[in-house]
Amino acid sequence: MGQYFDNDNNLPSKIKKIEVFILNKKFIFYTDRGVFSKDGLDFGSRLLLESIPLEEVGDKVLDMGCGYGVLGIVLNKIASCHVDMCDVNLRALHLAKRNVKENHCSFVDVFESNCYENVNSKYSTIITNPPIRAGKKIVYDIVMNAKSYLYNNGKLFLVIRKEQGAKSLISDLQNVYTVEILAKKKGFFIIKCSL
Repeated sequence: MGQYFDNDNNLPSKIKKIEVFILNKKFIFYTDRGVFSKDGLDFGSRLLLESIPLEEVGDKVLDMGCGYGVLGIVLNKIASCHVDMCDVNLRALHLAKRNVKENHCSFVDVFESNCYENVNSKYSTIITNPPIRAGKKIVYDIVMNAKSYLYNNGKLFLVIRKEQGAKSLISDLQNVYTVEILAKKKGFFIIKCSL
């Protein structure tokens, strides 16, 4: 079976519509097989969205590894920011575009990118629930290279589980960023990295 960061054309589609209430607002998302958290909003992404200080998000956000678009869409609607969303999974991108329309988002661009390959802008915030199963090299590419795509006072917000190497990642992040743990719950760490 393929992973959510692969493009598995042999995996039959089974689109599902879900309702999510987050930050006192209702969202509708279409999910499918072959994308991350197809059954609903995962705990880590919810905790990330509920923990980040919205006043620090700024006006231009990159949702890196956006999946079907939860992080970027919620921030677009709640924080009224321009959002770019990218992923390597074409099925996820198709769903993200559909979900942008479904949730009546404005100023959202969705595009294919393997990590930062097709990213040509700088951002006030990069947000990610990195694809841990893609391996350490990909995760580190996403989080360590974010600095090159952030404004001078930009911030990276991410979620990682303790059992997925949170402590060693935090230690490595401290070599590049000023790091703050915003929340710890059920083994999940919400991390803020500032330049």
